[in-house]
Amino acid sequence: MIGLLEAMSNFDATQGASFETYAGIRIRGSMLDEIRVGDWTPRAVRRQNRELVKAIKQVENRKGREASDAEVAEAMGLSIVEYHKMVGDAAGSRLFSLDDDRVSGDWHSNIVAEGDGPQGAFEGGFFKRAVADAIKELPKREQMVMALYYDEELTLKEVGAVLELSESRVCQIHGQALLRLRARLGHWVNDE
Repeated sequence: MIGLLEAMSNFDATQGASFETYAGIRIRGSMLDEIRVGDWTPRAVRRQNRELVKAIKQVENRKGREASDAEVAEAMGLSIVEYHKMVGDAAGSRLFSLDDDRVSGDWHSNIVAEGDGPQGAFEGGFFKRAVADAIKELPKREQMVMALYYDEELTLKEVGAVLELSESRVCQIHGQALLRLRARLGHWVNDE
């Protein structure tokens, strides 16, 4: 509404654009501004997340296997310490978790709307299998963290105790696994 009101008060027909075109641009801009105001994650972190996903995808496509931390860090021109910090920032910027109350139960159904009928159910089944297959392709340590965290419902601290790692290292491994999954499954949620 704010964008529409601004468009109405600022529209100048002599500039050559139709009101519909001008208003569409102003409305979209107002919506993006409002989303940014409510977003607690800095834009730089969002940009870094996209860069991490892109780098992981490129290295894995080039190598034909999962990318190591060192390979992704090298591809991005970062030290391993800088890379792990970016992965930690990415993990901290997640808006939801698969075990969140809003996404509990059969979480893959949140990707496909309930009213999608047979096609939605069909696609949802494929998505569920794609996620399971992508998790199976993760490095063993990442698979273990995902299983302990999501299947066994352990906290990151408890996962660290089981794997004899620090909680922060488990958080990095978890974040890395999520980035790999996003790189491999992004086309399912129009994330590319």
